[in-house]
Amino acid sequence: MDWIQILSALFLGAMLVFLFPRMKHAVKESPKGSAQDWMGVIVPLLLVVGFVLLLMSMV
Repeated sequence: MDWIQILSALFLGAMLVFLFPRMKHAVKESPKGSAQDWMGVIVPLLLVVGFVLLLMSMV
């Protein structure tokens, strides 16, 4: 391991240490999604997956 990889690993560890408390607070204070919110995410996602499958079947 050279010193760049060691510094990168230390930076990644420090970033996780500093971001974890903020992430925990954000998850606790975030609004909960309703069924309508989830359908607004699932329908376009299924359309994209269906389109990709269509493209794959055409090849």
